[in-house]
Amino acid sequence: MTPTISRLALAAFALSASILSAQPAPAAAVACGSGNFDAWLADFKTDAAAKGISQQAIAAGLTGVTLDPTVLNRDRSQKVFTQSFEEFSGRMVPPRLQRGSNMMKQYGSVLSRIEQAYGVPSEVLVAIWGLETDYGVNTGKFATIRSLATLAYDCRRSEQFRAELLDALRIVQRGDLAPADMKGAWAGELGQTQFMPSSWMKYAVDFDGNGKRDLLHNAPDVLASTANYLAGYGWQRGKDWQPGGPNFTVLQQWNKSEVYSKTVASFAAQLARAP
Repeated sequence: MTPTISRLALAAFALSASILSAQPAPAAAVACGSGNFDAWLADFKTDAAAKGISQQAIAAGLTGVTLDPTVLNRDRSQKVFTQSFEEFSGRMVPPRLQRGSNMMKQYGSVLSRIEQAYGVPSEVLVAIWGLETDYGVNTGKFATIRSLATLAYDCRRSEQFRAELLDALRIVQRGDLAPADMKGAWAGELGQTQFMPSSWMKYAVDFDGNGKRDLLHNAPDVLASTANYLAGYGWQRGKDWQPGGPNFTVLQQWNKSEVYSKTVASFAAQLARAP
């Protein structure tokens, strides 16, 4: 948990600085959780510009953004995941198995090309797709930039979400998505397999060659980007992904929960056997 940024007593420093330099000291950054979100946001805009983000992207993404109390409540009321593998997989996999099998057939050609490019089997990608958003049906309705700004302003994990907010603006600047289209989970995850903006910037690919990396609406981009993510964390072509196998540790980089990773592995195995 990141504590509130404290303001240091600078009287002695200011005196020595005035002697050493005629230049005025830069204004202190507005602290997270300072009680003035608008002042914090104005300070963030200045920092974003200093980090190379265009004024157009800053204005498009941050104009009119307000604090979202619902996001803060969600963040502070998270419960420890306590379901067993049997409970979680038994609830999540059976309702998604038939649709997953259909998706493997529908996108068979695309999935084959993705496996050739990244080495990740189609059943693993489809299992993740189904578990994350029901194959793109439930991607979330929270305004991503507002959620990230709220969590960056809050002091629990301020630096982490400040970095994600900067990357969300980079997504806008690059032209992948307009801010109005950036809706997802309450903590800022975006798209049909729920990428944080930092992962989007690092791993999203334009697999169908239409000039945009679109993980919200474009299934080939979604599946290829997910494969690229797993490949980036060391997925070994042709190796086992079940617990104990070399690729299971890569699944755990997708989601730290062992129960979740085991469910992906089990779901993928069932898809591989599906008619």
